[in-house]
Amino acid sequence: MKAQTKLDIMDGRTSLGIEFGSTRIKAVLIGSNFTPIASGSYEWENQLENGIWTYSLDDVWKGLRVSYRKMAAEVFEEYGETLTKIGSIGFSAMMHGYMAFDKEDRLLVPFRTWRNSITEEAEKKLTEVFQYNIPQRWSIAHLYQAVLNKEQHVSDVNFLTTLAGYVHWQLTGEKVLGIGDASGMFPIDIETKNYNQEMVAIFQKLLEKESVELDLNTILPTVLLAGDQGGTLTQDGAYLIDPTGTLQPGIPLCPPEGDAGTGMVATNSVAKRTGNISAGTSAFAMIVLEKELQKVYPEIDMVTTPSGDLVGMVHTNNCSSDINAWVKIFEEFTQALGLDVSREKLFSVLFQEALKGDSDCGGLLSYGYFSGENITGVSEGRPLFVRKPDSNFNLANFMRVHLASAFGAMRIGMEILKAEDIQIDRLIGHGGIFKTPEVGQRILAAAMEAPVTVMKTAGEGGAWGIALLASYMSNKDGMDLGSFLDYQVFGEDQGVTIEPTEEDLKGYEIFVERYREGIAIEKSAVDKLI
Repeated sequence: MKAQTKLDIMDGRTSLGIEFGSTRIKAVLIGSNFTPIASGSYEWENQLENGIWTYSLDDVWKGLRVSYRKMAAEVFEEYGETLTKIGSIGFSAMMHGYMAFDKEDRLLVPFRTWRNSITEEAEKKLTEVFQYNIPQRWSIAHLYQAVLNKEQHVSDVNFLTTLAGYVHWQLTGEKVLGIGDASGMFPIDIETKNYNQEMVAIFQKLLEKESVELDLNTILPTVLLAGDQGGTLTQDGAYLIDPTGTLQPGIPLCPPEGDAGTGMVATNSVAKRTGNISAGTSAFAMIVLEKELQKVYPEIDMVTTPSGDLVGMVHTNNCSSDINAWVKIFEEFTQALGLDVSREKLFSVLFQEALKGDSDCGGLLSYGYFSGENITGVSEGRPLFVRKPDSNFNLANFMRVHLASAFGAMRIGMEILKAEDIQIDRLIGHGGIFKTPEVGQRILAAAMEAPVTVMKTAGEGGAWGIALLASYMSNKDGMDLGSFLDYQVFGEDQGVTIEPTEEDLKGYEIFVERYREGIAIEKSAVDKLI
């Protein structure tokens, strides 16, 4: 196996995926058997600047170089080979947001991420005129809100893209985007696999009313499908990744995608009636639909797979951030005691403790809202933990309620899809919350009222998913993406499935009712805790 991997590296039969996630930039190199060879990462955090959640462009490029350098160093240490050529490359990133550039390719305003809840007026107006749900984090909502706010930069917008699209553009010179990521910028026509031109025409009229001259079809990236080539790595692009000049240009790149699309690929959930749930800083459930929904729901985003099939997406802005914050408190406590306990050990022990808790979390209640939550109508983040004097307050219930709460808003959204009689054959969980076996999976199964499967590859994440898309571009051999994943990548890996128990189902039902009733407390915290 090691000899074959070394040959893959020497002959360039590899694919590199790099994903810009909410808290980590990760690079994963895979070989001809699609399994990871080496990886590298860079930790980063968004900043709240002037009321806007953003990341600096300097950090984008630093994180790219550091994660690539660590991955390349791992290749050399393990296989004795200097990485000079790669078969194909793909980039992905957190979806949506707003990156607007002028004719000189200058960023007009700081990158506005998905985490911002500042486009409510635009969201409501566009949803009404399109008769199609336009979430606040979508690029078109950010653009229209800037128009309504009469922001000076709007007249200078020459190109609008996502973070993945930006990185890809800088490395290839191509202003393109994978259809999954594009579907988070502007609604997609499922038949034409392009931006919905009826809605484009409606939007142009809205711009005319505001005396704004912009051609939406011109400023948006060109839409590409999985398997298409998105350009090649330029010499300048190669230096941006590897300033030493070792990495050679000319490498083909697949279309840049969003983290939702790479999550679908990494869990083999691109076929109709399959679904996956990604749980990290944010959380989202993606269900590949057989047909359009009967109504427009503000809680359900309509996006696509990387191949352009319709997906119902329940997106929540918050998931694991508050859990991470509490674990950090426990870490500080162990350090104060003079104990050397790794963070990984703390997560494992505390998560396992949650399984000893009451199925209804003992009457405790928490909201891990670091930012606003659209599904529950909360405008800003106020992490909150509350209990009654007679609640069963112990460590097990304390940990369990935070895990249960991490899926609370998603549960509310999924109830809408359930009422639409959507059929789901398989639901796959992935993300950091599933690193500890069984715990997050079991609570999620109760929240979703359905069996949840976690595969061995669940921890590989979106960087592996975009590496697979890059490999598919070079090795599709006439197969559609679903067949490629089924037969070439996953094979017999069916993962471990956990069915929700009757006790867990009843307990979560009690908890989620408490969660609904307590939203008024969370909203009051937003109003009063300034």
